[in-house]
Amino acid sequence: MKKHLFGLFCAAALFMAATEDKTTTIFMIGDSTMANKDISGGKKERGWGMALQCYFDDNIVIDNHAVNGLSSLSFINEGRWDKVLEKMKPGDYVIIQFGHNDEKPKADRHTDPGSTFDYNLAKFVRETREHGGIPVLMNCVVRRNFFVNAPENDDDEKLRTTTFKDGVKMIEGDSLIDTHGLYRVAPRDLAKRMNVHFVDANKITHDLEQGLGTEASKKLHMWFLPDEEPSVPKGRQDNTHYNVHGAQVVAKLLADALCEEVPILKKYRTDADITVDSKGRGDFLSLTEALKTIDEKQPVTIQILGGEWQKPQMGKKSKVTFVLREGAKWK
Repeated sequence: MKKHLFGLFCAAALFMAATEDKTTTIFMIGDSTMANKDISGGKKERGWGMALQCYFDDNIVIDNHAVNGLSSLSFINEGRWDKVLEKMKPGDYVIIQFGHNDEKPKADRHTDPGSTFDYNLAKFVRETREHGGIPVLMNCVVRRNFFVNAPENDDDEKLRTTTFKDGVKMIEGDSLIDTHGLYRVAPRDLAKRMNVHFVDANKITHDLEQGLGTEASKKLHMWFLPDEEPSVPKGRQDNTHYNVHGAQVVAKLLADALCEEVPILKKYRTDADITVDSKGRGDFLSLTEALKTIDEKQPVTIQILGGEWQKPQMGKKSKVTFVLREGAKWK
């Protein structure tokens, strides 16, 4: 009888070990520049965190808790941080990136660098560690501001309700000008004091936008002329939020920087020429759209995230490689 019970115990233990979740989660907390977006009606706005799963294999799960309009203060006060802590397991990561809305004057969002802003960031770091997680501080990504004097901006969220003609009419120069001040410095300084992983997202995106220049950098953002993009027929001049292309470019750069800062993540780093995902995390929502953009006689890798897909009929000389991820399969 004892041998029988022991055998059952061993079998149960082996089953549990076999079914145990072996994935590592990267939680993301931040604002609209990072957040998942509504893609209904063909909307093109994306947060860079929405695209991050494209650059890590299925051993890494990106769990994006960033929300439009939130600051480090409101993220805590709305109970969103508590929900992250409830899900966190030892060995998980938390990317912490605030600043855009902490700058704003509204009392329910505003914090000050060197005091309340630092206090909230330190709380995220400390409580992540208490739960066995690994915190990674990032400072805020830049706004596309080539104006000598930054235009008044009391709320980035208002940019979504503007049209092209509502945009700022000031003349732009050749140099990208900082709009974040000490909010970009505080996370770096805190990382040194608390011995925390730090990724300088501000410098990385500054170098990206400055390198592209005044005109090409518009292609990263929700910056569209009237009738250029069907989802915003009246156009838009939004220098804060990313479009599909911009989110992919920034996510790839920050994935690389994250792997340099945390080398153990390098073995999970993946890449593809094109990502298709019906949830909007990739370059295209449908495989049909993606295939229209390629020459199948040229080598190209297309990764597909989840769902069932109609397998396309490719020519005999096709050099397209399909990679099925997150349980994706052919019908």
